[in-house]
Amino acid sequence: MILKNNLKEIRQKNGFTQEELGTNVGVSRQTIISIERYRYKPTLELAMKIAQKLNIKIEKLFYFDQE
Repeated sequence: MILKNNLKEIRQKNGFTQEELGTNVGVSRQTIISIERYRYKPTLELAMKIAQKLNIKIEKLFYFDQE
């Protein structure tokens, strides 16, 4: 199972740049880029902060995909 996310689409719908979202949740723009590209799996704490900032349930933002 692979952890996937809808971060890029939801971030853009909410009008955040990668830099703005990173600043709001306490990480760098590069971290947001890495999460969006599936190169970095966020901690539960970070995933919850991102979901809260984007006003979406964490399970709608991050999900498992079977490949």
